[in-house]
Amino acid sequence: MSRAQAESVIKNIIREIAQECASKGQAVSETLVAFMVKAVVLDPANEFNVDRTLTKDDVQKLIKLCVDRLMDARSPALDTIKMQVYFDMNYTTRADFLDEHRRVLETRLLPVIQEITSSRARTREELESLYRKIVSAVLLRSGLGSPTDLAVVREATAALQSVFPQTELGTFMTLTKREKERQLAELTLIVTGIRLFNKECGKGGEGIDDLPAILNEAIPATTQSVDEEIQSTLLCAYKYTTLIEEMHKRQIKEGPSIQLLKEALINSRQHETFLRIILSDIINCAHQVELLENQLGTRMEQLQATVQSKTAVPTAQVYPQFIHLAQLWSGFQDEMVLLSVLSNILASLEPFTRGHKEQLSDELIKPYLEGLVVKTDEQRIQETNDQRVNPTDYKAEKWEWLFPDTTKNFSRLQLQYRGYCAYTLGACDRLLVPGNPEIGIMRFREHYYAFSSKEAAYKFAECPQEFIALVAEAAKKSPELIQLLELHTQFSTITPYSQNRDAGKMIEKPITKCDSGSQTDTHILESNIVKTYAWNEWELRRKAIKLANLRTKVTHAMQTNGSNMRRDNETQVYLPKEQDTQTKQDNYSNVSKPQTFLHGLRGGGTGIPTVMYKVDLTVDVSEPPIVKEFSVPIPKKK
Repeated sequence: MSRAQAESVIKNIIREIAQECASKGQAVSETLVAFMVKAVVLDPANEFNVDRTLTKDDVQKLIKLCVDRLMDARSPALDTIKMQVYFDMNYTTRADFLDEHRRVLETRLLPVIQEITSSRARTREELESLYRKIVSAVLLRSGLGSPTDLAVVREATAALQSVFPQTELGTFMTLTKREKERQLAELTLIVTGIRLFNKECGKGGEGIDDLPAILNEAIPATTQSVDEEIQSTLLCAYKYTTLIEEMHKRQIKEGPSIQLLKEALINSRQHETFLRIILSDIINCAHQVELLENQLGTRMEQLQATVQSKTAVPTAQVYPQFIHLAQLWSGFQDEMVLLSVLSNILASLEPFTRGHKEQLSDELIKPYLEGLVVKTDEQRIQETNDQRVNPTDYKAEKWEWLFPDTTKNFSRLQLQYRGYCAYTLGACDRLLVPGNPEIGIMRFREHYYAFSSKEAAYKFAECPQEFIALVAEAAKKSPELIQLLELHTQFSTITPYSQNRDAGKMIEKPITKCDSGSQTDTHILESNIVKTYAWNEWELRRKAIKLANLRTKVTHAMQTNGSNMRRDNETQVYLPKEQDTQTKQDNYSNVSKPQTFLHGLRGGGTGIPTVMYKVDLTVDVSEPPIVKEFSVPIPKKK
C-alpha cells in the first residue's frame, strides 16, 4: 500500500470514529481522534501489528476500541489527552499571539482602508465623507474609544485636523495606494500620541482607559489565581503519590484502583506543567508592563519639555515623540490582549481536571491516608539533599556524573522525563516522583537523568537500557505520558499537536528521505560573443585617448606644381612580425645495466685457498674497476 493510500485509509477511519462519537452525543475533534488511533495501535495489549496491513476485522476492532475510549467520561487518561490537545491547539508563543491579534485587527480594518485608498472623491460632500472615514479608520486602528461616541469622534477629528487638515485631501488623492496606506498608518500614530498627551495634560482623553492602572491590578490578581490553582493541583498530586507508594510497598489491594490513581496523578502533573507555563508568561507580562511604564513616563517628560506651552512647535521635533508615545501605548494594549488570552486558557483547563477530583474526592481517600505522611516536592528534595552519588563506586564508576559544584550551567541542563525520577518511572510503572539534581545527574547516550534518591540512582546505573525500555512500555499503556515526559524521540511517529494544526494532516512524521540529483547545463543561452568587447581598463583608456586626439586633428590636402596632373601613389607598409624559432631538444638519463665478473672460482690448487675477485664492469671507463676480494675456505679431503 502506498503512502497516499495509507493516509486515505487513516482519514476514513478518523472520520468514521468522529461520526460514531457524534451519533452518541460526544463531539470530538479530528486531532483528538488521530491521537487516540495512534495510542490504541501503540498499546501492546490491543495486539496490533504495525508492520502489516490492517484487515477489515482490524479496522473494525480499532474503531470500536477508539470509540470506547473516547466515550469513557470517567477516564482521567482521556481528560489528560483532551487537555494536551486543547493546550497545544490554543497556546503558542508570545510573539505568535501578538502577530495573530494584529493580523485579525488588520483583517477587520481592511474594508475601511480599501474604501479610503480606492476613493475617487471630487465634490465637497464626497471629500467630507472621505475625511470622516479617515477619522473612523484612525479610531479603529488606535483602539482609543468607539467611533460611535460623539465626544471621541470630535476629539480625534480635532487632533487629525492639527496634523492633516481637510485641505490636504487633494494631495492625498494623488498618492499611490501603498503611499496612502503608509500615510494612514503614520497619521494614526501621530493622532494617538496627541490624544494621549492631551489626556496626560488634562485637556482631553475621552474614551481612553488607563491601561497601566488596569494592568497593575489585573496581573497580580491573575498571578494569585494561577498560584492557587497550582497549589490545589499539587495537593492532589501529593496525595496520589503517597497512596501509590504505600500500595507498592505493602501490596495493598484495598481502596481506590491503583490504575485510577496513576492516571489521576498524570493528569495533575500535566495540569501543573501547563499552569507553570501560563504563570511564566504572566510574570513576563508584569516585567514588560513595568518597562513600558518607565518609558512612558520618560517620554511624557520629554514632550512636556519640548512643548512648554508654546504656540508653535516644529513638527520635526514633536511628531517622532508622538509616534513613539503611540507605540508605547500599543505595547500596553498588547499586554492586555495577552493577559486576556492567558486567562481564557487558564479557565478552559480546569474542566479537564474535574473527573479525577470527583472520583477521588477527599472524603473517599481520607481514610486511606490516615497514618501516612503526605510529602511535598520540597520536603522530598530536602530529605535527599545530603545524599550524593559517589562516582568511584562500583555501581556508578562506568557512567559520567554531573554535580552542581563541578558543572557549568548545571541548572540549564535539559533533564530527561521532564526532571522526574527515571528509576521510579520504570520500576514502579508510571509513578511520577520529582528528581533531585543535587544527588547527581547521570549522563547516558547524550541524555541527562535525575533521581529521587541515591539508591534509585545506583539501581538505574546498573542497567539503564532496561529502565528506559520500561518507561517506553509504560508510555504505550498511557500515551498521555508521551507529551508529559517529552518522549517524542522514542516515538518518532508521534509529534506535538502544535505541529499538526492543518486540517486533514495526521500525527505522523512524513518520510522525506530520497535519492536525487540535478545537473546544470554549461551553456543554457546562445553564444553571443562581442568581438569589440574589451575588459582591460588600460585598453579602454588607450582607445579613449586616441579618440580624444582625433577630435583635435584636421585633414588637409595640398596640390603643388610638381605633382599637378600626376596620379596618387600609395604604399602599404606592414609592421615587422615577431618571429620565434624553437628547436626541439631531446634529453634523457639512463641507468647502466649492472655487469659483474667473478674471477678465481676454479681455485688455486691443492692446499691453496681459493681467492675470488668480483669485478664491477658498470662503472665509467675512465675510472678504475672496483675489485673486491673474498676468501672462500676449501673443505679438507677425507
